[in-house]
Amino acid sequence: MRTVTTVLGPMILSTSLSFAVPAGLPNPFYAMDTCTKRPYPKNDITPSQQFDMLKELSYAGIAWTEEAADQVKKAVQEAESRGLRMFTIYCSATVTPDGQLKPSPLIEPIMEALQGHGTLIWLHIGGRGPRIESLSGSEPVIARLAELAKTAERQGLRIALYPHIGEWTEHLEQALRVVHLVNRENFGVTFNLCHSLAVGDEERIPALLEMAGTALFAVTINGADAHVKGPKWDRLIQNLDQGTYDVGIVLGTLKRLGYVGPIGLQGYGIGGDRRENLEHSMKGWRALSAAKRSSARPSP
Repeated sequence: MRTVTTVLGPMILSTSLSFAVPAGLPNPFYAMDTCTKRPYPKNDITPSQQFDMLKELSYAGIAWTEEAADQVKKAVQEAESRGLRMFTIYCSATVTPDGQLKPSPLIEPIMEALQGHGTLIWLHIGGRGPRIESLSGSEPVIARLAELAKTAERQGLRIALYPHIGEWTEHLEQALRVVHLVNRENFGVTFNLCHSLAVGDEERIPALLEMAGTALFAVTINGADAHVKGPKWDRLIQNLDQGTYDVGIVLGTLKRLGYVGPIGLQGYGIGGDRRENLEHSMKGWRALSAAKRSSARPSP
């Protein structure tokens, strides 16, 4: 069974695309479509307009949200035609108290549409499933997740659980328990800063990142205020150059662990001009990543 407490190695999928990576940390920095859609997840401007804006602002790509497979295929092709990558796509599932998993019917067609593109399937699981700490691995939810992982593998893709406050795997540690039981090399987790803060895991973030080990497939960050618990998104999701929480804690820990995978920008609910917000967050990323690059011994 795979151990999820080892030190991270390089985890960027091979690709022929070249990405605009700002000077500093080597991680590709992309924007979630929560930054580019108003109101999310509605495309109030076309995908092409969103990709053009990100390209102009030097983002490496985007995270998308599940929709009809033909639309996803068109979007990933439009992104790649601009030298951008659709790093992740946000998909849904629900779990019942008796441990039955009901994935969105869009997931498997989306996987087929994304074959060869290396997009990570983000899976957030709503519902009130069985107590995660009591799982043995024989539950239907574990078997169904393993089936999804096998389907993704046939398309050359990976799946990462997306911890989200109020859902079945709201804590990163809970998601890691599920990953351990599924035990597939292409099935891992995402660290989401805003949700980790919201569920009260602020002080444990460095330890949780280390615990994730090679199961950590993606990271999302944003500006946030420290010592805030609960879904107070106006304080927990800000532009990256704002907030009292030191995002350098996350980046320094990732650097120490050798994580060179993608890092995404969360922008859900931030008001104002979206382009100006993206400009502010790129400025914040460049400052943070340059500081961590120049630090000989980054402190977690």
